Amino acid sequence: MAKVKKAYFCRECGFEAPKWLGRCPSCGEWNTFAEEVIAKPASASAAVGVATPTTPPQRVSEIERSSHRRLDLNNSEVNRVLGGGLVPGSLILLGGEPGIGKSTLSLQLALSNHSLRTLYVSGEESAEQIGMRAERLGIANEECYIYSETLLENILLQIKQYQPDVVVIDSIQTIYTEMIDSSAGSVSQIRECAASLLKYAKTTSTSIFIIGHITKDGTIAGPKILEHIVDVVLQFEGDSNNVHRILRGIKNRFGATFEIGVFEMSESGLRAVENPSEILLSHYDEPLSGIAVGSSVDGIRPYLIEVQALVSNAAYGTPQRNATGYDQRRMNMLLAVLEKRVGLKMFQKDVFLNFAGGFKVADAGLDLAIVAAVISSYYDRPIADGVCCAGEIGLSGEVRPAPRSEQRVSEAARLGFRRIIVSGFLRKGVKMPTGIEAVYINNIGELPRALFCEEF
Repeated sequence: MAKVKKAYFCRECGFEAPKWLGRCPSCGEWNTFAEEVIAKPASASAAVGVATPTTPPQRVSEIERSSHRRLDLNNSEVNRVLGGGLVPGSLILLGGEPGIGKSTLSLQLALSNHSLRTLYVSGEESAEQIGMRAERLGIANEECYIYSETLLENILLQIKQYQPDVVVIDSIQTIYTEMIDSSAGSVSQIRECAASLLKYAKTTSTSIFIIGHITKDGTIAGPKILEHIVDVVLQFEGDSNNVHRILRGIKNRFGATFEIGVFEMSESGLRAVENPSEILLSHYDEPLSGIAVGSSVDGIRPYLIEVQALVSNAAYGTPQRNATGYDQRRMNMLLAVLEKRVGLKMFQKDVFLNFAGGFKVADAGLDLAIVAAVISSYYDRPIADGVCCAGEIGLSGEVRPAPRSEQRVSEAARLGFRRIIVSGFLRKGVKMPTGIEAVYINNIGELPRALFCEEF
């Protein structure tokens, strides 16, 4: 008799090992390996039989092009991230931290569109709990069905019976199939369930949303093949203590991955934010030091964000460096450039950096705004009113143009800013809109004068 083949898989990252290991060499977690069956003995009929393809190979020119239109989900931000709407037959994975609002967003999508027949499958909550959440959202939809089940065979049976346009699976880690002898949430169960859902979605043109857990590092939990199987991977980001959330596309086979959607959590659910700049800019009665406004672009969407910096004398021998929502290594690099090229004694100062709204940014075009906020707090002088910054800083102190500078300048002009500090290389490359004046600088040594002088 053929022997059953087994292997050990990490429950956090899906790393495969031939024997049990105490510590995963891939993700570094301890005691996460579990034994799973990877191959069962083949039956005699399967060994003798030869599979026949259902459709013969085709030339590229002979393949019929689908004329499917995208489905409107009645949510402008989700439609934007998906590339203009939901593609029929797509498999979408939605990940995020616990309590960030994944289930709330999925239920809102299921309830808000009355033209789509939706089946919401929950393996974590009962139907009564989902009904209570729907009551809090204040949305009623007779075409939305709630089904609490964890067995994949029963779920597929109900999907075939109701034939919905959209299916929501909450979550993939709670679903299991009887074809595999392992517990729900294991690597083999997640892989098999996701593959079965993908096959059904492609053969019936049913769109399926899958909610997935994440690890403590912020990556999608389970095997990496889960992200390869699905068509779209969406990451729901934000601080649970803050009201703002960002829906970011990590993978999208039907569109671009540089779009983001901005939401605001309220008592009645998640509200789409059409203009992120308005919520990311604070209004003060009098100017304050250590605050600068930067013009940023995430994907192709420009917005203005407030940068807050606090520079104080170091109370201990080693100065503190703390950045919230920003890469601390890049902040240390900018501080080193300030000390070397401008002469500020940053080695004696504690520096704290924060972005308004709890946003996490990784835009190099905000370098100039970060340095401006640090200089303002260092001298304890507020920046001139109506001034924003957009530029990237190099190690030699030169100011380089930020990507998509025209969009950054246009967004600043639209919100009423009178001056924008940019790289001198844009003198001939970017046409400035009416109502805003460009201040060109070539190195950060020219930045203090541009920030604190009323006339340039």
